[in-house]
Amino acid sequence: MNASPPVLPSSWRSTWRSLATEYLGLVGALAVLILVFSLITRHFLSQTNFLTIANQIPAILLLATAMTYVLVIAEIDLSVGSVLGLCSCIVGVVMAQWQWPLAAAIPVALLAGVLCGAFNGAVALRWRLPSFIVTLGMLEMARGGAHAVTRSQTQYIGAPIARIAETHVLGLSLPFLVAIAVVILAQLVLTRTVFGRYLIAIGTNEEAVRLSGIDPRPIKLTVFMLTGLLVAMAAVIDTSRFQTANPNAGSGFELQAIAAAVIGGTSLMGGRGSVLSTFFGVLIIAVLNSGLAAVGAKDELKRLVTGAVIVAAVILDQYRHKLGKGR
Repeated sequence: MNASPPVLPSSWRSTWRSLATEYLGLVGALAVLILVFSLITRHFLSQTNFLTIANQIPAILLLATAMTYVLVIAEIDLSVGSVLGLCSCIVGVVMAQWQWPLAAAIPVALLAGVLCGAFNGAVALRWRLPSFIVTLGMLEMARGGAHAVTRSQTQYIGAPIARIAETHVLGLSLPFLVAIAVVILAQLVLTRTVFGRYLIAIGTNEEAVRLSGIDPRPIKLTVFMLTGLLVAMAAVIDTSRFQTANPNAGSGFELQAIAAAVIGGTSLMGGRGSVLSTFFGVLIIAVLNSGLAAVGAKDELKRLVTGAVIVAAVILDQYRHKLGKGR
């Protein structure tokens, strides 16, 4: 007598069905973009172009990963671009002016990022302020700090930091491999650990978490500090790519990070998110920008299209939220 194949519980089947639909949709959108740009440009569909895209996204991928965690707990961080600029300038001053080695400059930058994240979280939680307002203030403070430490002058570092971006494995840069490792780790933490379940629960219903005897404040503070850490890592990567520290570095990165997370399905309302889906969101934006550049689109057109994608992603998120409530 033949044994019947195992039947998954209905909840598991629905979970796998929703995951397949989500990832297939993102992969499908990415494939359509690649197909369209491959048809209208000659050299878009090439290994060289794809490697170039992969080696350009590590910094924004780290920021988008951090933003996913922040959005999952129903908060937001508008300061990530400016904090990146500040951390980059700290690396530039420490290495170019103080003549410190790279091994000493990196911990200083990481500490600065963590402190900025701790400030955001502590102020928002201590005085129960919206993170939107607090991080908007940090956006200005960090950008002002970047100009102050450099006296508004670009710091040229050169070869001592360039070796980070110039180290490749099978054509892929070391920063890209590090960013992928962070994505995998962050996805596992979010989906396979108690800490990750706490984040989802806080974003879904913070009051219920509090009533269950769990204080959400240390968890939220940890998320903001992790965000600062990842932003500082992105700053080191961005600085190594350009070999300079610019006080205007990271301008607009916060919008790209939010867009990538929302395109990937992370809810602006909190309680839902996937770092892996955010990775696809980053790829979609990167391919879109690369394709527009390949067809000769001007910078203003690229910004217009990127802005439209952000608005479309937010509208889609609103529909997802309504559908979720209707279930």
